[in-house]
Amino acid sequence: MVIDIWKKIENARFSPIYLVYGNESFIINETRQRIISHAITEEEMDFNFSTYDLEETPVEVAIEDAETFPFMGERRVVILQNPIFLTSEKSKGKVEHNVKRLEDYIQSPAPYTILVITAHYEKLDERKKITKALKKAGEVVEAKKLSEQELKSWIRERATTHGVQIDEEAVELLINLAGTNLMMLTQELDKLSLYASDTNLVDAAVVEKLTARSLEQNIFALVDKVVQRRTDEALRIYYDLLKQNEEPLKILAILAGQFRLIYGVKELSRRGYGQQKIATNLKVHPFRVKLAAGQAKHFDDAQLSRIIDLLSQGDYEIKSGKIKKELMIELFLLKLHAL
Repeated sequence: MVIDIWKKIENARFSPIYLVYGNESFIINETRQRIISHAITEEEMDFNFSTYDLEETPVEVAIEDAETFPFMGERRVVILQNPIFLTSEKSKGKVEHNVKRLEDYIQSPAPYTILVITAHYEKLDERKKITKALKKAGEVVEAKKLSEQELKSWIRERATTHGVQIDEEAVELLINLAGTNLMMLTQELDKLSLYASDTNLVDAAVVEKLTARSLEQNIFALVDKVVQRRTDEALRIYYDLLKQNEEPLKILAILAGQFRLIYGVKELSRRGYGQQKIATNLKVHPFRVKLAAGQAKHFDDAQLSRIIDLLSQGDYEIKSGKIKKELMIELFLLKLHAL
């Protein structure tokens, strides 16, 4: 689990090699930054820190740097970016890499260097010798979307680094309001922690008061009001979004995405899929699956098909100029109430 690896880094229990890969940029950047800040001082940065883009520099040049003794410090940190040779893709650049040089280094890494390989790729080529060697010898961080429990642990850990505690109800509410985007959650936690610096406690009341709602979460709340047949409150959320200059077509697109998600969750649940497997199939966060599953109980298949048709028709009517875009969503919400 990535949080466990971060704790090791904070306690200066470093691995000589880190392989950090995946499409969750926040985790890649956070891991990289934690290694840098805990391994070397700011004064050592000029002498003992290097970054290499492997689309521009041969890997053997970076390895030569990794084997160089640190200057006026205990260790060096060398970052390698864009290691395309770890994937099945063909390199678009003209750089030729002596991968054997990296393989040899992995077998006997410099004890005074932390080599960090960051790969913004969803998958690596597991058949390649170099990929196998890295995964065997190094600390591996797969930068993927956190599960619900991992996300909650991360929120608690992030709050603790600010010297505050966040209770369970507040954690749940924060995810409900701000979503699962780690960058947005970081911004919200920083703000909440600053506000709670006197009491050192973030509770649900503070989260409700201060947390900015993402557009997606506002749409979820809007759908939830419709599910509860509270159309007046759904319309109020919609009017607030218009006051915030949100584009109606964008709102319509997110509404359509939410109902397609509800339909997909309902269908896959019927086939016996669990929450994690549904999330993998639909390529969304498991927490969104959990919330959509709750909403799915309020619609049958015929209703969901009708709703998706209404949204598709509304998109066509707006783009063809048959109806004002602001009015279209208002009418949709009223029709939805009648279903």
